[in-house]
Amino acid sequence: MAMRRAAAAASSSLLSSSPKSNLFSTALLTSLLPHLSPQTPSPTSPLPRPFRIPLPPKCPLSRRIKTLPQIPTPPHPTPTLQSAATAAEVIAVIEAMESSLDEHDERLGAACFEAAERLDSIGHQDLDRALAFALRALQFFERKDGGWSVSVAKVLRLTGSIGCKMMRFNDSLESLNTAAQILDALRRENSRDDDVLKASVAVQLQLSSTKTAMGRRREALINLRKSLDLKRSILEHTSREMGAAYKDLAEAYVVVLDFDEALPLALRALEIYGEQFGEYSAEVVQIRRLLGVIYTGLGEYDEALEQNELSRRVLESLSLDEELLQVGIDAANIQIELGRLDQAISYLKWVIQKTDKESETRASVLISMAKALCNQEKFGDSRRCLEIASGILDKKELVSPTKVSEAYAEISLIYETMNDFEIALSLMKKALAILQELPQVQHLEGSISMRIGWLLLLTKRVPQSIPYLESAAEKLKDCFGPKHFGLGFVYKHLGQAYLDMDQPQSAAKVLVLAKDIIEESFGLQHEDTIDTYQCLANAYGAMGSYVLAMEVQQRVIDAWENHGPSTKDETREAHRLLEQLKKKAQGSPAAVFPANSLPLLPQN
Repeated sequence: MAMRRAAAAASSSLLSSSPKSNLFSTALLTSLLPHLSPQTPSPTSPLPRPFRIPLPPKCPLSRRIKTLPQIPTPPHPTPTLQSAATAAEVIAVIEAMESSLDEHDERLGAACFEAAERLDSIGHQDLDRALAFALRALQFFERKDGGWSVSVAKVLRLTGSIGCKMMRFNDSLESLNTAAQILDALRRENSRDDDVLKASVAVQLQLSSTKTAMGRRREALINLRKSLDLKRSILEHTSREMGAAYKDLAEAYVVVLDFDEALPLALRALEIYGEQFGEYSAEVVQIRRLLGVIYTGLGEYDEALEQNELSRRVLESLSLDEELLQVGIDAANIQIELGRLDQAISYLKWVIQKTDKESETRASVLISMAKALCNQEKFGDSRRCLEIASGILDKKELVSPTKVSEAYAEISLIYETMNDFEIALSLMKKALAILQELPQVQHLEGSISMRIGWLLLLTKRVPQSIPYLESAAEKLKDCFGPKHFGLGFVYKHLGQAYLDMDQPQSAAKVLVLAKDIIEESFGLQHEDTIDTYQCLANAYGAMGSYVLAMEVQQRVIDAWENHGPSTKDETREAHRLLEQLKKKAQGSPAAVFPANSLPLLPQN
């Protein structure tokens, strides 16, 4: 019974083996994809009708720069912005124009805007200089249009982009939200104006980029979806640009583990790319690999393998050897999920011979090999693979911090499966230390914090677990929203910790949240939902709220009974706990009711 409850508790964690409830291990699959790069807008009063009561654009960045920095004279000024290839040449052109034009000349304002765009696009290190040009352009367009124009919105988008790169995120969002308000009003006046629509797309994409950089990926999705809807009104529905837009949005949904939403978007991207590039193209392979991740996340492994095989054929025909190795690793991981361990190991042995000794690809192969060997209970061989992989990754931390942190976390999960909890904890903390320097991957930071908290809870270090779990709750709520199933499991573990610390009121508060999220995500009959109800009954019982506790305990009994004979032990225990609650309510001193439901450590 103890072993069964331990297994149930482990599976109820965010990193369980079921495809949908596995937040972190499934999130690791997103390392196959490029990471996307871009708060809830503060309420504002209704905008006045454009061109009637001018509304000065809100650009908080303008308050930070009072004057333009001194512009040094470049050694070789160039005659036009179009031909300027370096920051010095761009500055030289503006300097030359200043000497020949009146300071209120519209051409100078347009040139400042173009100069800011060029400095922003070429990655000029002096972002203050780029921002100064943008703000100067904003002053020109404000005087000309009174604050309401496409030109003003474009400059505000540019200041938002520069502000994001300067990591002044709140200022970036304020400028971008003002631009979006202006463009929304202009679209109400003329919904078919291409210039307004294109500017609106750019603003929504930058809002998505800024929010992603802040780690607010669920909010960023809203803006990315808006940009796709706007593109539909100005682009051919089967154009390459539309295909890329569907692909980008599908990838964004994968990152937040919303595979149901991602699937139709990826299939549409596949249809467009197949028409535009041909079925035997590298571009189509990108979409098929994305579909492989989505099908794996949905637990549809046969469909994932089909996409993998189609990708392999194309890559072989194109002689793209490095990509072929990655697809091979993908295939082996799917075979492991299907329990085809010998087949996976055989293929991985072939792949490893084609990798460089100190490459990240070899480390990936070794991790997959270790996973397969662990599933075969060949723990010694599995540990040796993990040790070699860790040695390779230690040398790559500065080069690929996100990939390395994900790999450390995946290695940690394998050590945890082998009950090597101290090594697992050490690796998770190592991964967390890397991610804390990268604000754009707060979703991974939150997932790893949750896992550390869970491991500390599992090993009875409850006071240490609470700060990690509280941090995880905050970050995952910001990244994924208040109803994400991952957040539900964090609340559940936090409730278990509070119970063990004799804080039943705090436990009940977070367990109610956990129950609502997990039940909505998986249904009342799912074991994770039932276990959360049991935790809540325990909390109410510990508080002395016996009527509430008995009501919740009865729901636990009903749910287990609906599972039939396979859960007779759980049903019997649930009935026993209900009887104890009744005795407690009657004041019986002999009644025993658990104050917590922490999982027991699994036995080797």
